[in-house]
Amino acid sequence: MKKLLCYLKGYEKETVLAPLFKMLEALFELFVPLVMAAVIDQGIGGSDKPYIVRMCMLLIALGVIGLVCSITAQYFAAKAATGFSTRLRHELFAHIQGLSYTEMDTLGTSTLITRMTSDINQVQSGVNLVLRLFLRSPFIVFGAMIMAFTVDAKAALIFVVTIPLLSIVVFGIMLWTMPLYKKVQAALDQVLGLTRENLTGVRVIRAFNKEEEELSRYQEKNETLTGLQKYVGRISGLMNPITYVIVNVSIIALLYTGAIRVDSGILTQGQIVALVNYMSQILVELVKLANLIITVTKAIACGNRVQSVLEVQNSMELADVEQKIETDKNAPAVVFDHVCLTYAGAGSESLTDISFTAKHGETIGIIGGTGSGKSSVVNLIPRFYDVTKGRVLVDGVDVKDYSPEVLRSRIGIVPQKAVLFAGTIVENLRWGKKDASKEEMWKALEISQSKEFVEKKDGQLESRIEQGGKNLSGGQRQRLTIARALVRQPEILILDDSASALDYATDAALRKAIRNMEGNPAVFIVSQRTSSIQHADRILVLDDGKAAGLGTHEELLATCPVYQEIYYSQFDEKAAKAVRENAANAGKAEKGGC
Repeated sequence: MKKLLCYLKGYEKETVLAPLFKMLEALFELFVPLVMAAVIDQGIGGSDKPYIVRMCMLLIALGVIGLVCSITAQYFAAKAATGFSTRLRHELFAHIQGLSYTEMDTLGTSTLITRMTSDINQVQSGVNLVLRLFLRSPFIVFGAMIMAFTVDAKAALIFVVTIPLLSIVVFGIMLWTMPLYKKVQAALDQVLGLTRENLTGVRVIRAFNKEEEELSRYQEKNETLTGLQKYVGRISGLMNPITYVIVNVSIIALLYTGAIRVDSGILTQGQIVALVNYMSQILVELVKLANLIITVTKAIACGNRVQSVLEVQNSMELADVEQKIETDKNAPAVVFDHVCLTYAGAGSESLTDISFTAKHGETIGIIGGTGSGKSSVVNLIPRFYDVTKGRVLVDGVDVKDYSPEVLRSRIGIVPQKAVLFAGTIVENLRWGKKDASKEEMWKALEISQSKEFVEKKDGQLESRIEQGGKNLSGGQRQRLTIARALVRQPEILILDDSASALDYATDAALRKAIRNMEGNPAVFIVSQRTSSIQHADRILVLDDGKAAGLGTHEELLATCPVYQEIYYSQFDEKAAKAVRENAANAGKAEKGGC
């Protein structure tokens, strides 16, 4: 938490002025009991009405000055706290954006969202209250004790006993609750994660009639969070009654001692009222301090959680973006050299000894069973993950020698999940290329087979897309994400099972258009359909993270059992025979087209 205080830099003036004005307010407040004592002893006791009026005017003046000081302190505290949280949120967001997929997978989306929102809000509240009350409350507590000694030293000894007792209660409860608040935030992470999961997968839940089970799961997680919060709340709730008991016992002792001393003529009635007022001020401020400490305890717990994310270092060593990279124009577009990959925390390798070469203008199909490592292979090209053994080369240079910006500017990737952002079609396409012209956009839409449905929309390129592309069909979303990747005219194009929602005719037209693209990009097509990759120049067949075969469709159909199994599961024997008989003619047609 201490390390986060650096984000208050630039708000030094506000962090000084806020507590300073609160101290001024407290100082004026400490004079009020003395004025009241004077009113009682001299004004009322001496029946001096003009004196009473003057003292009442002084009380009003002290109140107005205190109010001005309080409002000014609140302004500076709010400005510093909101500025602090804004900078912290920006820094945390930028830090998360700089982490690799490995760290994102390890941390988890739900906890990152909680820390970006709820945790930083708690820290902001903590900073605000600390600036306003952290000095004011102790100042009034000890100031009231000192002022009590100026009234009567013997009666003030009660303050000396009361304040340590109250401090033990307050700080004891604080130390007790601090670790519990961490558990509360962790439980909140789980509730948020489950909520996000249910909202994202609401269609699947309804399709499988799992509403009751998901409600039960949510109720269980929510009850765990509620139980933790109630437990912490009960402990924190002890603070007010215990402090009230201690203070009221002290007031009884003070009145008893004061009565004896008034009867002896040592004290006046006004002085007793002043002492009781000081004790009441101590009570009020200690209750404020108790609530402050609860808030600060939460803020510290949340701040430590935010700090733990900021301390997570990117596992990848990133090259300098300004570093000059000399590529070999004659080198293959992509080379996998005995590549192995093990995900963080995994017990075994996800990819083992993968080696192949992809030339410029060549189409590589990648196929295999579920979990065979197809996406893992293509995720290594833009360096979303680092290989654990071997090398991945792009234009003859190891991907680790590129800066991420330079490397990914050469690559157009369409991930498995088609993600579009709220905005116009133009705004979504410009994710691929910031300065893309309308002609470039229409060209990309034409290649991706999106032009027809975009032209039919009101506003065409300026038509609105809802968050996640909810106002589009699955096929339209996939085609627009492909267009977004194509608009930058990449040297390497990766289609990670991105045509699964397309019909066979549209899929074939898409592949044909991509093959005829200018610039001869190396194309990687990951698919579950053999029809989508059977006319690729070469096909990589994966089985449990290992290369089970590499060759053309005809070669693999003759020599690779894994490929045969996949192929015959999609075509019956008669259809497969017909396909094989027409393979030569179909292959030539596709070579010339798709």
